[in-house]
Amino acid sequence: MEFTVRDWMMDLVVYVEPNTPVTDALETMRRRYINSVIINKSEDNPEYGILTSTDVCDKIVAQGRDPATTRVREIMTSPLITVSANMSMAECARLMNKHKIHHLPVADEKGNLVGMISATDFLVVAEAMGRSGERALR
Repeated sequence: MEFTVRDWMMDLVVYVEPNTPVTDALETMRRRYINSVIINKSEDNPEYGILTSTDVCDKIVAQGRDPATTRVREIMTSPLITVSANMSMAECARLMNKHKIHHLPVADEKGNLVGMISATDFLVVAEAMGRSGERALR
């Protein structure tokens, strides 16, 4: 059985505004137990972006920037790379590997974001693959 992104994606997409201080975005991520947020489109920010825990590590902590005065638009990754819910998990994993990313927003045919898939989801996928394709965990 070939798994698709739809089978494993989280259908919650959490948005923050482009001028949100990084500290506020981090609070949102911590409270929701997530490792990324989508940066919403705005007049000054015409494309969606993404802020991940890796961005915070690389662009805030490693560079000694102040997360209280840095806005998410300053460190977000944009434009987004997205995947379709119908994409196979194997193809999704190859795309993540190719681009060296760990979070992929899932978009519908109109470009609306409908979910998220992350590298940690592949832990459960790999376990299911090892159990002859069973989705249930034992």
